[in-house]
Amino acid sequence: MKILVAWDSETEVELISMYLGIDDNEVTSAIGADAFAAQIASGTAFDVVLMSIDMPDVDGGYFLFDQFRKLRPEVPVVGACRTEEVIRIVKFMAHGMKAYVIRDASGDYMFMLQAILDSTIEAVRAAQNEELAQKLREEVESVRKLQQTVIPKRVDAPAGYEIIGRYEPSQIRVLGGQPVTMAGGDYYDVFRLPDDNVVLLVGDASGHGMKAAMSIMTMHTLVRMIRTHEYRDTAHFVEVINKQLCEQSIVSEEGGFITMLYAILNVEKSELQWTSAGHPPPIVQNFDTGVVELAAGVEAGGLPLAIMDDAEYEVYTTPVPPNSRVMLFTDGIEEAFPDNAEAHDQFGVDGIIRTLKETTDLPLEDALQRLFDASSEYTQGAGRHDDTSVVLFDRRQTAD
Repeated sequence: MKILVAWDSETEVELISMYLGIDDNEVTSAIGADAFAAQIASGTAFDVVLMSIDMPDVDGGYFLFDQFRKLRPEVPVVGACRTEEVIRIVKFMAHGMKAYVIRDASGDYMFMLQAILDSTIEAVRAAQNEELAQKLREEVESVRKLQQTVIPKRVDAPAGYEIIGRYEPSQIRVLGGQPVTMAGGDYYDVFRLPDDNVVLLVGDASGHGMKAAMSIMTMHTLVRMIRTHEYRDTAHFVEVINKQLCEQSIVSEEGGFITMLYAILNVEKSELQWTSAGHPPPIVQNFDTGVVELAAGVEAGGLPLAIMDDAEYEVYTTPVPPNSRVMLFTDGIEEAFPDNAEAHDQFGVDGIIRTLKETTDLPLEDALQRLFDASSEYTQGAGRHDDTSVVLFDRRQTAD
């Protein structure tokens, strides 16, 4: 590290420089008040300053210390005082001096200097890291709150149906060790059309953090802008959204993209028309037969959004039988894994299907909670590393 030794004794400063130079430190000495003042004026960068408070007396030393602190507040200063001056160093400590050492007559204090400087720098860096971490938390929280405004507060379901959705952001640990709830790239929306049919949509932007959140905000704005148009063909709607997103640099820059599942629940026909843009298909649970499976038995189809503006998409139609439950989801719940797991050891679609079977008799809200809990428990305390969105809806046959 680069050390400035501002001292009042040439003999002592030579010994101090020798001791501190043993560990490959770069030591610069300034003997006397004028030399210290010149170093302050030069603006030379140092990692830490070791200074005698007698420059040439305590009042003069405080003046120089104050000047240095105003110009370089980020550089820690360690003071040195004689036993009879300890009471005087309180003023220095109250105004930003990080540590001090007592100069005993025999000079034994010199053997302590390296350890004191090391611990001072470590403490200052830890405090700076915590301050940066707190700023990160505040910035992320502001974007996350903005993102939460686009998540539906309540879902108005048509007669014979119950619909519920939930979004849960991921968490990471940042400098300072505390978890930060991230602004993420997951999204869901549910809304009624004039003909009483229901649009259900889940999306997932690539990456994490603020860029992913802003990508989702952009998509949400586009969806809301064109939702008033009569897009009964889900593939056509996805193609229009894709063309619009390809023109948005905030989404496509640095290889960014969004996966999306866009579906329309046709209440009269009791069927779900849906289109996937690189997104997992719905899962359908038939309470009467006990079968739980991916809709249409297909894998995710179609290119993710914002990759190719002329991409084409397919329409799938899935019956929604009486006494059934349908799940739309993002991959956060599926890809949950313990920290010590191998890449393929995930909660997976098998875990989702298993949990749906276990919650057949539970109300919709309880079943949704159990899905999140089961996925979290699978991580063995590590927590999901990705955002998670789930939309569930039940069609329950009522007695005549």
